[in-house]
Amino acid sequence: MTVQLLTPEGMFQPVPYHHVAIGTGSRQVHVAGQISRDAQGTPLAPGDLTGQLAHALRNTARGLAGAGATFDDVVRLRFFVVGWQPDQMGAFMAGIDEVADELAIPRPLPPASLIGVDYLFEPDVLVEVEASAVLD
Repeated sequence: MTVQLLTPEGMFQPVPYHHVAIGTGSRQVHVAGQISRDAQGTPLAPGDLTGQLAHALRNTARGLAGAGATFDDVVRLRFFVVGWQPDQMGAFMAGIDEVADELAIPRPLPPASLIGVDYLFEPDVLVEVEASAVLD
């Protein structure tokens, strides 16, 4: 197995992700920030954090697949959310839940960061997802 996910004893729990990923492959895959847009650039799920996250994760999966990777190969996820407030966690997790089975996203997630930002590059974009993976 190229990627081993773990949470060593004594690290904060429960969180919906592992704290550590060990990648033993030699090929790295970095998927740039993905947003909720279709192939023509049309915005999807305007104003809906849950829907936008689900679509952004689908685009992330497409990027991984283009490099021959899946979410099983991911060693790091970064989520950027506009105007983040802790009470948005339910909507955020619902976006992951919506596509977790469809995209075979491991649970708990690989190591992840959720970063609140003032804005992203377009006013309608609420969330952006970056992924890093390791392949043999």
